[in-house]
Amino acid sequence: MPPQKAQKTVMTKKLNVKPVIKIQNIVISSDLHATIDLYALSKNVKEVDYEPEQFPGAIFRIKEPKAVIILFKNGKLICTGSSKEADIKKVLTHAAKVISRYVID
Repeated sequence: MPPQKAQKTVMTKKLNVKPVIKIQNIVISSDLHATIDLYALSKNVKEVDYEPEQFPGAIFRIKEPKAVIILFKNGKLICTGSSKEADIKKVLTHAAKVISRYVID
């Protein structure tokens, strides 16, 4: 007679809880369709860190409203760190004004 396999007991519990959803971080990507001088940007704007040996993008830290933009030379960017769409719009408006001075023709 072959040995019997141990039966697994599976307990299921029905959840009657509705999940609470909270947006904590919005991530957006965009393309400025311009070439950016990341060296000059990082030299003249203290909120921008650029170390191309470590990472090909410049990190632009916006204090108010709080967010971080990763900006690449080809004009593509990623913005993260905010939980409100209105704050993202403020951040991108501010960043566009600063970055526009460093567009390479």
